Amino acid sequence: MSPRIANLGEHVRMETLVRDPRVVTVVLERPARRNAVDRSIADALREAFERFDADDASSVAVLWGAGGTFCAGADLSALNDDARRNEIHADGSGPGPMGPTRLALKKPVIAAIAGHAVAGGLELAAWCDLRIVEENAVLGVFCRRVGVPLIDGGTIRLPHLVGMSRALDLILTGRAIDAHEALAIGLASRIAPQGEARNVAEALACELAALPQSALRADLRSVHENAFDSDLTRALQREGANGYRAVFDEGLDGAARFVSRAPGKGRST
Repeated sequence: MSPRIANLGEHVRMETLVRDPRVVTVVLERPARRNAVDRSIADALREAFERFDADDASSVAVLWGAGGTFCAGADLSALNDDARRNEIHADGSGPGPMGPTRLALKKPVIAAIAGHAVAGGLELAAWCDLRIVEENAVLGVFCRRVGVPLIDGGTIRLPHLVGMSRALDLILTGRAIDAHEALAIGLASRIAPQGEARNVAEALACELAALPQSALRADLRSVHENAFDSDLTRALQREGANGYRAVFDEGLDGAARFVSRAPGKGRST
């Protein structure tokens, strides 16, 4: 039996797990750009998780990047397009540039991470509730290198996941870390063998889906509501307001320089 598939544009689809239809895997597949996210992909990702959260038949979601890369961040070659500019609000409001990162879901999401989860891709992973990281994965705030700030919750969620000191080490340096360091500091939930992140994440999703859901969701909601010292929505808006100014001050020029130096490569960070 094949999984039930819903395509949301060219690069995003939802696959219902055959062995447990309460589990849905959101697949990001854009190998030519290392699963970098442009505006249309961000919209599709947000729609996928809105559908998941509204579907009474679905209990747990997995987010997986096909082709050996979780997500290399925003597509810098599309950073300055009119669609993105028109959606940016000076006060930092509006949807997350990477898609679902400002959504507050009532059900758990598990990131299945292979290859690179960097820049906005790391922010996508941090938005998820659990992170299964393959043993050869690479994580980092690589956008530091081109002058693009974190505007998808990274400055808020990373300190809560790993502590302020470690978060600042990652955020300010932009250095790469491997799966074992990610596990040691609390960024990774579990390590999977190479090529097995999706399978491990889906198996874990089946375990969660089999538990009593009202209690699970009550605890999940309580964690989300009480883990932050201030209102998360306002915190994300403040991050956006600060970050968007930095994007226009230096991020667009830095992205253009990066793209011009990387012909034919995944133009993302």
